[in-house]
Amino acid sequence: MPPSDTYARIYAVVRRIPRGRVATYGQVADLAGLPGHARQVGYALHALLEHSRVPWHRVINSQGRVSLRSQSGSHQLQRFLLEAEGVRFNTEGRVSLSQFRWRPRGRRPPALPHRGTS
Repeated sequence: MPPSDTYARIYAVVRRIPRGRVATYGQVADLAGLPGHARQVGYALHALLEHSRVPWHRVINSQGRVSLRSQSGSHQLQRFLLEAEGVRFNTEGRVSLSQFRWRPRGRRPPALPHRGTS
């Protein structure tokens, strides 16, 4: 599948994530029909144009954290945008996936490995 088709599928999933909710890179990959390709989601989001309407900021890593990026300040912007939507971070900089994770109707997100926190 050409990258543009793959990216279009990823963007379609990310556009469905509602305000105040987050999804993990792996969850987006699974919902886009690309299981095991979480990095591809990251590449697709990195390729977005600056003023894109795709809500890229709603995608976080499986630990409930904002992933650091090469662009200076982008992780602070992502956190700011999420907090403006009501997503809360704990003192360790994590989002409670049990509370804020998007659960699309009819599809259960993949289970998270138990790490003592959610």
